[in-house]
Amino acid sequence: MSVKTAIIGLGIMGRRMTEHMALHPGFTPVALWDPDPAACRAAQPFAPEARIVATPEEAIAAAELVYLACPPVPRKAYALAAADAGKALFLEKPLGIDIAESKALVAHLEQCDVPAAINFTQAAGAALTDVNEAARAGTMGDILGADIVVTYAAWPREWQKAADWLKFRSEGGPTREVISHFLFFAERILGPLSVVLAHPSYPPNPALCETQMLARLETHDGRPVSVMVSVGGAQPDRQELTIKGSRASRRISEFYIDEVSDGGPFTAAAERPKDPRATSLKAQLDDLLLCLERKPNRLATPQEALRVQILIEQMLAERT
Repeated sequence: MSVKTAIIGLGIMGRRMTEHMALHPGFTPVALWDPDPAACRAAQPFAPEARIVATPEEAIAAAELVYLACPPVPRKAYALAAADAGKALFLEKPLGIDIAESKALVAHLEQCDVPAAINFTQAAGAALTDVNEAARAGTMGDILGADIVVTYAAWPREWQKAADWLKFRSEGGPTREVISHFLFFAERILGPLSVVLAHPSYPPNPALCETQMLARLETHDGRPVSVMVSVGGAQPDRQELTIKGSRASRRISEFYIDEVSDGGPFTAAAERPKDPRATSLKAQLDDLLLCLERKPNRLATPQEALRVQILIEQMLAERT
């Protein structure tokens, strides 16, 4: 039996998930909702048998699982409503932007005892799984820290421009949207982090999100995670996380390209998937089924997502 799923929020991420859930034998999209009728029309071809419903409440009532791809601010209300109705939840990241509200959300999800996971897209991927195994096996030597480098010519990127909220300081920005993925990955390998210093830079318009971020985070024993975000200039996108070992280091580029160095040039550590997005989403959905069955899985828990959110919001607030 496939899981009847409601999808709330039908921007680029919602449409992608609608498409891949419809292709996955374990899921059946049954209800779609977005406040924008054009977004609903764009999503419908990916799941032609799903109903475009009039309200988010109607979507929640129709499903066993609710996937929330809406912006962070309305996401909490829908998550609470779904949990109160006993529905399982799959939420986009970030978990939220207000730490107190997200703590309350996580506590409520635990009280309702519904299966819940957050869609950090690398969680079930081969790169994180393989790096984690290499770190635990000792083949990388001592894990010394990590470097995160993200650069873009513009933010939002061209394919994100329809999601207008991504450009605003209140909910968007590359630190929340991208660095959160890599901090989740880093904590899985190195353990809990804390912010030592952070320096975000903002444009003159106070409504707009950060264009630069320099930060240093540390593990409890002082191992550093360095973060650099830079927006502007004619350049291709660069999204890299390097986990540094005393014997070997692993660099993950573009969320899935896994390379290894023993001090020389980075070389391929694994074969690249032919369709990275499809491979990644299928892995996430495979593990989501395990989560729904309350079996061990690799997906991000609400508690892990809350930890990442706290780090991100501290970084955005600090100027030291």
